[in-house]
Amino acid sequence: MRFVLTICFVSLIALNGIAFAQVSVAGSQRAEGFNSAIYGLGFSAGPASGIGISFRNHLPSKSSYQIIAGIIKVKSNISASVGAEYQYDLVRGNTTRFYFGPSISYFYSGENGNTFEAPFRFGIGLGGEFDVQEALHISIEGVFTYFSDGSIVPLPQIAAHYYFY
Repeated sequence: MRFVLTICFVSLIALNGIAFAQVSVAGSQRAEGFNSAIYGLGFSAGPASGIGISFRNHLPSKSSYQIIAGIIKVKSNISASVGAEYQYDLVRGNTTRFYFGPSISYFYSGENGNTFEAPFRFGIGLGGEFDVQEALHISIEGVFTYFSDGSIVPLPQIAAHYYFY
């Protein structure tokens, strides 16, 4: 557990240096800066950030965060996950966004105890967000996911959000 928390802390500190490595976008894809925070509500599914209802807050900067929680009960078996993700925009256009970020989650499944051998997960990777309609966006990420049993696997994550501008 300490190892996962240390990785999260180091990743967040390292994100401060990314500000000098941004790529600019010219022409019709150049996005206007956000004057206020933009909120989104949707669904997210991924091994590093969790599975469930998702709340995303894009701050009036190049940063955003996402909180994910889901729970389902079938007979006496409960399955749940809770997670969070930080996103830092590398490139942002009017209809697309390319970002980098870490994510962390905890998964639970069982009746009297957790049956997952590796319930804690930490991921870091790149993602893209695409405008499907006016306020509906789809995100796809490629994340290197660290499981608490020691394995590291590259896995995808996907999310859909409706933004309230």
